Amino acid sequence: MKKGTFVVLASGRGSNFQAIIDRVRDGYIDAACTCLVTDNPDAYAIQRAEDAGIPAEIVSYKAFSDKNKYEDALLSVLARYNPDLVVLAGYMRLLGKKIVDSYNGRMMNIHPSLLPAFQGLHAQRQALMYGTKIAGCTVHFVTHDMDAGPVIVQRAVRVLDDDDEESLSERILIEEHYAFPEAIKLFFEKKLQVDGRRVLILP
Repeated sequence: MKKGTFVVLASGRGSNFQAIIDRVRDGYIDAACTCLVTDNPDAYAIQRAEDAGIPAEIVSYKAFSDKNKYEDALLSVLARYNPDLVVLAGYMRLLGKKIVDSYNGRMMNIHPSLLPAFQGLHAQRQALMYGTKIAGCTVHFVTHDMDAGPVIVQRAVRVLDDDDEESLSERILIEEHYAFPEAIKLFFEKKLQVDGRRVLILP
């Protein structure tokens, strides 16, 4: 039987990308990462892809005159690889309707809060400013609204009295490295069933 495939989009250092490909390598995720796509020619994720023998495609946002042309180019790259799943692992751009519709139910994102709390940028800072006692991360399906798709996996982190944004972010990131591979594993095991806003995990 043909093994499932996924493509990762990342914009920066790619630590979640690394965690994911490590879990492919050890057999936890029974699927193949066939490409890394980045909008940032300087992303360290590119080096991680090269080290793992995974093709890296650079679709630099600055090379296009508008968002539509950028997203057409991005769609073209994705179409070449024809992945079963698209994984947004620290990809720092909001995707437009055309791409979201093309991969409806087949695109995941990770966010460093327990959604629906603290959507958007600097979620860890938002959590500290609000004074919450519990923070964490969420893997969710991507929809047209930012950080608002059906929740697949969440992991919680206690907020300590002496936490700052950096220390809280580091502890949340540790949990992200467990949560994202788990969500991808469940997807390829065909154990995720979307029922409205709920994602049911099948036995």
